[in-house]
Amino acid sequence: MSLATARDKGTLLLAFLTGLSINGTFSVLFSSYVPFSIFPVIALGLSAWCLHQRYLNRSMPDGLPSLAAAFFLLGILLYSAIVRAEYPDIGSNFVPTILMVIVVFWIGWRVKRRTASGR
Repeated sequence: MSLATARDKGTLLLAFLTGLSINGTFSVLFSSYVPFSIFPVIALGLSAWCLHQRYLNRSMPDGLPSLAAAFFLLGILLYSAIVRAEYPDIGSNFVPTILMVIVVFWIGWRVKRRTASGR
């Protein structure tokens, strides 16, 4: 099974959105720099629920859970880098950006390896 299926892309997108929204929810609830908004909380609830339903109703091909975890981590790091760029008083966004580049290269390597093996 190829990574190019819509089901796999949807799972990866939901994992990415869950990572973004979990860090956004944490920031709006616990950071004094980020103004409160209910939308990250709503996005977290919906994306986590959809990801859970997808997990219950469909089987994941080999290698997809690790890619989904990488996309989740990518979402967390992306939101952290954006918030730190917008509010420099929080700290530098150097470490999240470097980690993001490492995760993107790892994802690219895994996808290339999956497509080369024909899964």
